[in-house]
Amino acid sequence: MTRDQTGGGGRTFTFPSALTVLALVTVAVWALAFLIPSGRYDRDANGAPVQGTYRRVPSGQSVTDRLNDLFLAPVNGLYGVQDEKTGMVGPDLSGSLYGAAGVFLFVLAIGAFITVVFATGALDRGIARLAHRLRERGALLIAGVMLVFSVLGTVEGFAEETLGFYGLLVPMMLALGYDRLVAVGASILGAGIGVLCSTVNPFATGVASAAADISLGDGIALRFVMWIVLTAVTIGYVVRYAKRVQKDPSRSLCGFLPGDREQAAAGAGEEPELTRLHKAVLVLLVLVFAFMIFSVVPWSSALTGKADAEPYSWELDWSFPQLAAMFLVAAVLVGLVARMGEQRLSSTVIQGAADFMSPALVILLARGVTVIMNNSKVTDTVLHSIEGVVKGTSSGLFAVIVFLVNLPLAFLIPSTSGHATLAMPILAPLADFAGVSRAVVVTAWQAASGWMNLWVPTTAVTIGGVALAKVGYDRYLRFVWPLLAILFVLICGFVAVGAVI
Repeated sequence: MTRDQTGGGGRTFTFPSALTVLALVTVAVWALAFLIPSGRYDRDANGAPVQGTYRRVPSGQSVTDRLNDLFLAPVNGLYGVQDEKTGMVGPDLSGSLYGAAGVFLFVLAIGAFITVVFATGALDRGIARLAHRLRERGALLIAGVMLVFSVLGTVEGFAEETLGFYGLLVPMMLALGYDRLVAVGASILGAGIGVLCSTVNPFATGVASAAADISLGDGIALRFVMWIVLTAVTIGYVVRYAKRVQKDPSRSLCGFLPGDREQAAAGAGEEPELTRLHKAVLVLLVLVFAFMIFSVVPWSSALTGKADAEPYSWELDWSFPQLAAMFLVAAVLVGLVARMGEQRLSSTVIQGAADFMSPALVILLARGVTVIMNNSKVTDTVLHSIEGVVKGTSSGLFAVIVFLVNLPLAFLIPSTSGHATLAMPILAPLADFAGVSRAVVVTAWQAASGWMNLWVPTTAVTIGGVALAKVGYDRYLRFVWPLLAILFVLICGFVAVGAVI
């Protein structure tokens, strides 16, 4: 993920990983806490700050206490406990869990499940079979692939996995008379728009909702409508470009490499076989995510339109502990159906958890930053510093501002999980001040993160995708910038309307 060339020596600057960025943020916030005055709001029965009640209070921390907070930040980020009387967070206190242990385990569990599914080859074969069957109907092929990628993106954060499909999509798109940018657009934009409009994506909506202290299902109606509209617009944009290139190859923004036509003819291949085992695994995959959606949606509120509606008797109201257990059980079930055997299943589950350790660690590091701010009593001071701005802002404008504020943060912290855990403790209480649902703030935040990740060079999906397709990054930017402008306007409209209603 090289972003810039240095002046001499031929060395390149590599943008730091999310873990490194958050480690630097931790130290920076700890140092700033010495300069920011400590203060506190009164809290209502739900724990939300009461507007206009801010006052300065001493932090009560010595330099030794602050050093201890810095040292224990990752530990507190995982299983720190908040004392109900003092509000302080520490690993050996009594009270309620403040750390992100539940989300941490959930990420590892879903990582194990997804890895087991991919190990069966069912998802790869299913998408490859769809692409092969639609190879003679170009526009339908593009729409079908992008729709599948978008669905996977909105429910489970499917993005990096698209890198494995370029070997199939590039020759197939070339064989249909398109260029390599069509394959890039179908992959990056298909999955990316799904993540941008995440409905129940655990790595975006899930983590952000947990940090905002709301249900994963809150705001799902707005996000679903947004997903339908933005996915349709994105598919239409890519199909329009593809047809233009097919009609007049000279209008291609990336051109054609020597041997593209020959490679296409050789790469079309035979239709991948989808066995009964693969079909069974795909059915299980759909059922698991469908049940996850059912278990987290507050159906009484969604169907009646009343936020305080009495839950129906059949509502599960599941949260991260139950979902983590469900995905672990589902991983084992898929392994049994696929007849993987005890040794292979065990190693695959462990490997899956290991592969997802990075986003899990990002979450606890980001939560550790909020612990430092909490213990030094500067969180409420930061809220108070922008309370006046929020107070005079309309609901719709506030939601748009939340979207705009998160754009540079998404560039610095490309990890959606880390970005959510870091930003939401500040943004969610601001929504209370502005009279806006916290679910709208979550939607605005994830839209900012998703919009940036469609083009920034700090994401493996973008840089890796254009590299695999052998398309220049500058050519991709020329291709995508009009769509980015359209999506920007639509997102602002959706979050503004969502805040008002």
